[in-house]
Parts: sequence; structure tokens; C-alpha cells
Amino acid sequence: MKGIHLFLAEGFEEIEALATVDVLRRAGIEVKTVSITHDRTVKGAHGIPVVADWNRDEFDGCQIPGSGSEDVMIFPGGMPGTKNLAKDSELMGQMIRHYEDGGVVAAICAAPGLVVSQLPTLEGKCFTCYDGFEEAPMAKGGEYTGEPAVTDGNLITGRGPGCAVRFALEIVKKLKGEEIADQVEGGMLV
Repeated sequence: MKGIHLFLAEGFEEIEALATVDVLRRAGIEVKTVSITHDRTVKGAHGIPVVADWNRDEFDGCQIPGSGSEDVMIFPGGMPGTKNLAKDSELMGQMIRHYEDGGVVAAICAAPGLVVSQLPTLEGKCFTCYDGFEEAPMAKGGEYTGEPAVTDGNLITGRGPGCAVRFALEIVKKLKGEEIADQVEGGMLV
């Protein structure tokens, strides 16, 4: 899977998805939003409809095999959005292959607990997530930190809605370096 994609499922946390896309685009990173259904319009957890760049069919039709450290799959939290992401077995299979190929997986809020925990192992990986969702990643060997955002190799995690900008800046730092992340952060007066 080549490129940077943020996946939207019905009931996603709007601030986590949209703040992440906004920050990445400010950094000049081409990120595509992807509805996991055939419809491009996805309603968030607070009733805000968002039109994704691609629907599931368009995403599946544009995939190139293989992943590297410049390729990122991003999963916002929110309920029931995170549950909807996690129960999409095809998407979860793509995430596992992507991660095992060296691609970056970025997840925030409940997504580390419900989505990232589907990876075969998190042995020794530091992560953060929304309070109460740390058990499943810890059962896979992950080490919970409680920090606003954490990068450990090809895994980036964020704690929750109030940490969305910090989470997005971690993705920028991974893809473009600390200097660009600092410039974006400064320009946003964070």
C-alpha cells in the first residue's frame, strides 16, 4: 500500500480525523481520506458528515503492493467508528501486511486498543491510547506510556481528541523531520 491514507468509518472522532488531515496538509504531505464503505460521505461521532477523497472501491483500485516507511495508514478513534474499523477484516489484513512490510501505522484514541491490537505482536513497542483501551495492546506486549503522542519505530499513537494536533505533528516528524514539524507547530501557535 503506497501513500498516506486516513480511514473513515461511520462514527469516527471528527477532531482526530480532521485535525490530523489539516496538520499533514499544512506540512505539504499528500494525505487521502478513505471511506471504508462504497459511499464517500461518512458521518462522524458527533453527526458531522465528511466527504472522503476516496470511497473503498476507489482506494482498492489504486493500491500498489508493498509498503515502506514513507507509507502511512492512519486510524482515528471515536465510537462506534473505531469498532467499525476493527471489524473490517479486509482492512485489518491490509494493515497487518502494511506494518509487516515496514509501513507506518498511526492510531489515536480507541484505535490503538481496537485496531493496532490486531497486529500479531507489539512486543516492546511503546504506545498510548484513550484511557481504558490499553489492555489489548499490552496483552500483545506493548508498553503503555500515557503520553499525548508516542512514536516507536513504525508505530505512532495518540491519546485522544485533545492530543490530535500533537499526534499529527508526530506523523509530520516521522515523514518530514523535526524541523518541518517545528515550523508547522510554530505556524499554528501550538
